[in-house]
Amino acid sequence: MNNLRSEILAALAEAADSRGAAVVGTMTDDTLLLESGLDSLGFAILVARLEETLGYDPFVKMSEPVYPRTLGEFVSIYERYAP
Repeated sequence: MNNLRSEILAALAEAADSRGAAVVGTMTDDTLLLESGLDSLGFAILVARLEETLGYDPFVKMSEPVYPRTLGEFVSIYERYAP
């Protein structure tokens, strides 16, 4: 699933760029999403881009909404709900 992580990081960089935000330097599993450089609209753009790229939105598939706090949790959600 390393490719999935790469897709997510690329989409995150694109979403930040479209919002004029700067993404923090090195993002690790422990990087807090609130400190990533994206605001709430940036995250909406990120999820929309990932849905276009990956073909699914894991947040729609959840029976109970989960709000990831870290990059690792965000990636894990996409891994768990991958088709």
